[in-house]
Amino acid sequence: MTITVHYLANSRAQRILWLLEELEVPYEVKRYERVNMLAPPEFFKVHPLGKSPVITDGDLTVAESGAIVEYILAKHAKGKLQPPESGWLDNIYFSHYAEGTLMPLFVWKLILTKTPDNAPFIVRPIARGICNALIARMIDNRLVENIGLIEEQLKKNPGGWFAGGSEPTAADFMMLFPMEVFASRSPKPVPESFNAYVKMIHDRPAYKRALEKGGNYAYAKL
Repeated sequence: MTITVHYLANSRAQRILWLLEELEVPYEVKRYERVNMLAPPEFFKVHPLGKSPVITDGDLTVAESGAIVEYILAKHAKGKLQPPESGWLDNIYFSHYAEGTLMPLFVWKLILTKTPDNAPFIVRPIARGICNALIARMIDNRLVENIGLIEEQLKKNPGGWFAGGSEPTAADFMMLFPMEVFASRSPKPVPESFNAYVKMIHDRPAYKRALEKGGNYAYAKL
């Protein structure tokens, strides 16, 4: 049975296509375009929360990036894309850190950035001032801390992968999306190692194939 990736435009689903291409696992893509930045109604027929990515594999439906990555690696990796012994804990940590620590900061920054636009016109300047203050005090300083942590991790591994070794692991498939956000959307310059990491992945034949199958992807533009 061929895996179907339910692919919401400009979403974390791109990491799943990359993983499947690295493993040369056959799959199909069903692409959904956003409606007012959100998933369209038909996506909720696949999963009740309407969140991407979601895969279907026969009678199974698997949601959440981390669960999907673990499922595909367990079923199809056959010893590939595994961390070296020295990097097994880093692999576990950064696999969970990507969505548990880093992505919530980006999501809250997006919410606070967009909130003033939805406020009544007369209070919009006040709302924007409040939201900008919250971003500065509660989000940006934490992003700076996280940039430092990530930079040190990349320095530790000359090969460029989060868990070390010579090939990507679960940590890299999970970290790709936030690293793409840093590289393509950060209002301030990020360390060159961030751009080099994303470029290293974007230059891989498997990633290029994934991009062709997934279609237009905003975060591929550095």
